[in-house]
Amino acid sequence: MYDVVILTDERYVNPKKTNEYINNVITEDQLVLDALEKLGLKARKVAWSDSSFDWTQTKVAVFRTTWDYAEKFTEFSDWLMEVSVKTKLVNDYGTIIWNLDKHYLNDLRDEGVNIVETYFIEPGDKRTLQELHDELGWQHTVLKPAISAAAKDTFKLTPETLEAYEDRYAYLIKDESMMLQPFQDDVIKRGELSLMLIGDEYTHAVLKVAKPGDFRVQDDFGGTVKDYQPTKAEKDLAIAAVNACETMPIYARVDIVNDNDGNPAISELELVEPEMWFRKNEKAAEMLAGKIQALLGSM
Repeated sequence: MYDVVILTDERYVNPKKTNEYINNVITEDQLVLDALEKLGLKARKVAWSDSSFDWTQTKVAVFRTTWDYAEKFTEFSDWLMEVSVKTKLVNDYGTIIWNLDKHYLNDLRDEGVNIVETYFIEPGDKRTLQELHDELGWQHTVLKPAISAAAKDTFKLTPETLEAYEDRYAYLIKDESMMLQPFQDDVIKRGELSLMLIGDEYTHAVLKVAKPGDFRVQDDFGGTVKDYQPTKAEKDLAIAAVNACETMPIYARVDIVNDNDGNPAISELELVEPEMWFRKNEKAAEMLAGKIQALLGSM
């Protein structure tokens, strides 16, 4: 019986080949495992898709590097529902379900949290990209699915490129919700901020910068990461975002850009399996372990 299982992706369980990216994943998971074990907790790392593991044999399962879930979303959704009745999930099941769909941005906005302006398009909508842009009065935008990860099917659109993406968009909108956002110039000028929180306590932050000629800041696409000291307004916005959740998450990553009016705005609130850059602040991993120990004590 384990106190805690750290959930990962099968690619990161004893990989035969490694590179800097995989080494970072392994390092992040190990920092959390080490922090848990220092508290006397019995912990191990398991791929969420490991059919041989009995999920009743752990008291808590903590999502960390389950980064293949978007590619196997139906399988993941079935597993998530099944495992939620066998063990305690961190973050909790309701929070995960809410956060998997980026319609949550509307909920944050309704709670008074400034978000990047967002327009959702629902499955079966017959309008073309050109028609949507004409209605909204937007020129430069980003299109992406409401349920996605790692910039999958994410496209930067301009008046010159709309036609080239019409067929792809028409295929996607048949079966899934999509979202349009005005392109935020700050992503190119400065980058995207990621603020890490344990509960509602800020721990550290990074600035993610896209490679020249791209807008995607993820390291999957050549982006780089720099240490960053957020302003009070940025910290306050991140804390407001987690406080707007129905249940306070145990951990969160809050992605922020300056919107086109110059105000800090939430681009994403990551509560399922966010990269937390614990390697830049190992104390944050220890704080997470402490929260999990407290959770176990309350069960």
